[in-house]
Amino acid sequence: MLPKEKPLWKGFAFRLCLLSAALFLCLQLGLRRSWAPEEKAGAAAAGALPARDTARRLGPARGSRKSGAEASLGPAGTGRPEAAPASRRRVTYLRSSRRGSSEPACCPLQPPGSSRRKTVRWHVDLQPWASPTASLNYEALRFLKYITTSQITCEHMNVNSLTDNSETIKKPWSICLDDRFSLVHRIKSKQCRLYSLGLGSDDNQFEISMANSGCEVHRFDLSIKSAHVQERQHLWYHRLFIDWRDPNPAIAVHKLRSNTKKLGTILNEFGHQKIDVLKADMESAEWKILENLILEDIVEQIGQLVFEVHIHWPGFEVSGNDSMVVRYWYSLLKELELKDFRLFHTYKDLSKPQMFLKKEAFNASSCYTLSWVNTRWK
Repeated sequence: MLPKEKPLWKGFAFRLCLLSAALFLCLQLGLRRSWAPEEKAGAAAAGALPARDTARRLGPARGSRKSGAEASLGPAGTGRPEAAPASRRRVTYLRSSRRGSSEPACCPLQPPGSSRRKTVRWHVDLQPWASPTASLNYEALRFLKYITTSQITCEHMNVNSLTDNSETIKKPWSICLDDRFSLVHRIKSKQCRLYSLGLGSDDNQFEISMANSGCEVHRFDLSIKSAHVQERQHLWYHRLFIDWRDPNPAIAVHKLRSNTKKLGTILNEFGHQKIDVLKADMESAEWKILENLILEDIVEQIGQLVFEVHIHWPGFEVSGNDSMVVRYWYSLLKELELKDFRLFHTYKDLSKPQMFLKKEAFNASSCYTLSWVNTRWK
């Protein structure tokens, strides 16, 4: 006699399947109930706010950048600068050289992870040789002709005309104040910003004149005694050296360079989106710094460049024979031209040794002061 089979619903496997299905249904119902209030609230908020208000509250997308022209014109070309998006920032209060000063902090520090997205480039594109063979003579003549020939005319370059200051500036730090460029208008509206990079120079008359005219001036120099000092209204000193790379804290030798940072890093930490004027007297570090500004597209955030360039030797960490060095210098300046910078003033310093790559040749000075204007900076 065959054993009697049990009904299917009494089997262990069947009961296990039923239990699993019941648990799955309970889980789905619980998730739907938790999501429903959030979806309704989001839909109500979206329906209550017009699209324009929603965009205004949310601000621009993370990582997006506007050109200098868009940032200065503001929304819909109204001429008013666009307000920065609201964000929670840490503020560093800088010490003032005057007791009891009620001046506000100059530089709100951005939280970590809020840095702008940069274009990754590892080297500049070298220009073709000036001659069929790598000749120092041809390279030097091409380079010297380039830095001594203005590409654009500027009628007004005297910064003393902006203030009542009668003191003369020691060096010709020329900026273009023609009406067709925005700098003179930003100075008059007290909205301009100047970054000054130096190495122990006592010549700060240019910075003082710009601060007296209403510009927000930041001078970076390792010789400054305190980390951050507010010298006077609109003028801050920072004990920082602008380098072409950030120090690596994992490397022991880099720990001694904790006060050196790239300009892009400083802009992120200070919360500054643009610089109207960048002045640099870096004693031969300017070539690598300029290369970094080009590779990371920082130059697009600068209105005018005033650089003192030194050509008596290749410069820090610039390698190659003499003809390769000059070709590299020339290629950097051509990169500025591709970024719509135009040379409007050049000054040959006859007080310095008349040397070109350690040679008394080409009737060249070891030091030139060059001024460029970003023609796209509106």
